[in-house]
Amino acid sequence: MIILGIDIGGSGIKGAPVDVEQGVLTGPYHRIPTPQPSTPAAVAEVVTQLLRHFDWHGPVGCTFPAVIKDGVAYSAANVDKGWIGTNADALFEKATGCPFVVINDADAAGLAEVRFGAGRGQRGVIMVLTVGTGIGSALIVDGKLVPNTELGHMDLRGKEVEQRASDRVRVKKKLNWRQWAKRFDEVLQRFDALFSPRLFIIGGGVSKKHEKFLPLLKVGTPVVPAQLLNEAGIIGAALAASTLAEQPAELVK
Repeated sequence: MIILGIDIGGSGIKGAPVDVEQGVLTGPYHRIPTPQPSTPAAVAEVVTQLLRHFDWHGPVGCTFPAVIKDGVAYSAANVDKGWIGTNADALFEKATGCPFVVINDADAAGLAEVRFGAGRGQRGVIMVLTVGTGIGSALIVDGKLVPNTELGHMDLRGKEVEQRASDRVRVKKKLNWRQWAKRFDEVLQRFDALFSPRLFIIGGGVSKKHEKFLPLLKVGTPVVPAQLLNEAGIIGAALAASTLAEQPAELVK
């Protein structure tokens, strides 16, 4: 089954058709810079351009950097605040004429990693953290997603954890890897105490340099790098939308 996956970020919007049974893109993804300001109307136009690029007319899965409930955005991380309260599903469906499933960006990456990546075959509680500009989180229990955990906004020492241990903080404060790893390890130990995961999977931009910090971590739970890298969001979004393709046509929105 082939489903179009789209990954919306603060700097770029990219997409590609995905074989959701194999967890792979069927060809190179196409990327368009995120419009500034990233208003709902402007982003919907870019999404429409992506569908035209692939001449796509079927179900679409789409990530968004926000808390998403029933297709509605309840926050807006690194995008225009006008998104708050917007029904993203309905907006994109009206703009494109295609059925959409919109999902939190970290949740999409988590679904992909557990199904096709570093968490494949693992049972119990798996925590996927996307570490870059911020810290996104996905909590998976026996293959089932607990959506919108947004643990990067949890308080630690009077600050949100992503304000202490994101990759952006590492660069901004010019921390060396040992200094940053100490901060990140504290975050992992807090999450470990609260959720007792079987495995931490680290994605996002920092995962490309995992060999520089993973050996420095002291948390007791195993920590491994993500395997799907920049394609995780696209694959996870398509996976989330795959149920639409299985419904009779008259039931698809």
